[in-house]
Amino acid sequence: MLALSELEGGADYNSRFPDYSTAGMQKMQNSMASAAQALRQIDRQGLSPADQTHQQILTNIFNYYAGDKAFKAGYIDTWGGHLPYIINQISGPLIDIPKLMQVQQAVTSETQARAYLTRLQNIQGLVDAVISKYKQDAAGGVLLPANLHPKTLAFFDRFLDSPAAEHALVTSFAKKLENVESISEQQRTQWIDQAIELVSDVVYPAYQRARQAVAETQQRASQNDGIWSQPDGDAFYAHAIQYLGDSTFTAEQIHQIGLDEVTRISQQMDQILNANGYTTGSVGERMMQLASLPGQIYPATDAGRQDLLDYLSEEIDTIMAKAPAFYGTLPEQAVEVRRIPPVSEAGEAGGFYTPPSLDGSRPGIYWINLRDMQAVPKFGLKTLTYHEAVPGHHFQIALNMAQQDIGLLRQNAPYNAYVEGWALYSEYVAATYMDMYTDDPLGDLGRLQAELYRAVRLVVDTGLHAKHWTRQQAIDYFHTTTGTSLSDVVPEVERYMAWPGQALGYKLGMLQFVALEQQARDTLKSKFDIRAFHDVVLLPGARPMALVKQDVENWIATQ
Repeated sequence: MLALSELEGGADYNSRFPDYSTAGMQKMQNSMASAAQALRQIDRQGLSPADQTHQQILTNIFNYYAGDKAFKAGYIDTWGGHLPYIINQISGPLIDIPKLMQVQQAVTSETQARAYLTRLQNIQGLVDAVISKYKQDAAGGVLLPANLHPKTLAFFDRFLDSPAAEHALVTSFAKKLENVESISEQQRTQWIDQAIELVSDVVYPAYQRARQAVAETQQRASQNDGIWSQPDGDAFYAHAIQYLGDSTFTAEQIHQIGLDEVTRISQQMDQILNANGYTTGSVGERMMQLASLPGQIYPATDAGRQDLLDYLSEEIDTIMAKAPAFYGTLPEQAVEVRRIPPVSEAGEAGGFYTPPSLDGSRPGIYWINLRDMQAVPKFGLKTLTYHEAVPGHHFQIALNMAQQDIGLLRQNAPYNAYVEGWALYSEYVAATYMDMYTDDPLGDLGRLQAELYRAVRLVVDTGLHAKHWTRQQAIDYFHTTTGTSLSDVVPEVERYMAWPGQALGYKLGMLQFVALEQQARDTLKSKFDIRAFHDVVLLPGARPMALVKQDVENWIATQ
């Protein structure tokens, strides 16, 4: 939902859906592979350096969306590339598209209102295509793991729970219509009634069919939790490491990097804990103690949740006041803090970011999960904000989208290690150079806990998908190592089960950014300008980390 014009989008896309059937997915993958092949055949010698880079990045993006040809199951996601389970507890068309319609689909005119209603009418075709793909994947031996079925079914139950008039697909539409001044109150009421009828008679029956399809596979699903147990699963995980981890390392090498980082970060945390009187128990156990300190947990009430959201907004203002001294180019688009909708929060991550529209009419949104207030102690909120909002995802993604001369594909490029690595590197900059944790040892522990969290991801993701760990084994290791609440750890581990390899990008990308910054600082010494360094990293847009390294080294040479 980039708010493109019909000319830019190539058609009136606001009333339509992608084709998620087996044939539709295969057609999309084939077209992406053909595009990559055509780009590779262009003679590089006749291209300028900028065009050579453009060719290289676009070829890589097309290969990303072509997916793993040998792994026939799953679907192509605009953000995650090839994901293995088209219906799961955290993502997929049946979760993502209604969310996009509620939050990002514009309704500012009669034409857009009718497009929204047409989409509701057409949703049964979308759902039936997804169901057919889910069943064909299952027939081919790729089934959603048994341990992911309960929360997937719970999503459908929540989605179907409310009366149609109270469903978010209706209430969000009604709220948008309030701002359309060109329509009468009678027309507004008529459209809302039509939306209620469509949710009741079209959307709900379709989603009930999808729920039934998942219920039918529950008993025959595998009790194994990693992608290794699916047909061609090991090769698929290698593909995920290449594209989502942007790495040539093996799973075993990544597992060891994770273990080494866990040791390093835990030692830093131990020093701070000891200095502040927390000397008994493991690092994880002592971190659990911090959450019980007075003032660390906001009340599990509407007022308590609003207070937390207000604190995050204040923290954004605080770091933005310092940002010009460390970042050369700042985004023009605003960023807002919002709560993840309760209908989907049980399966969602602790926080995430959705980008602004290309025309700037919609801000970037920093979403935070408030399902369990015990899981979001105050000492960890600063770091989450620096990652998900500023200077993390919002700086990188908004600036990427602002580059008008690189084309839509690159403006919205899905490089996981670059995108997530930058956000984690932003936490490092906030601590190391921006003094955001001065006189705040608990906040610094929260930062280190978050970094430890990402190091643990290397261990757990490779453990699940390459070393045959069980879900419970991964949960136990994660919980005891980081001291993170089980209400957060359990959906995190289940997220890795649904998205093999995605969790690798954070730490692998961050380690490369830190190394490049240190290389530039050591080489240039007094000539080093961190603002210019960040422009070199950010302004060309998301790209493979090998190209980031090349760009930084070229910049160092010119200085």
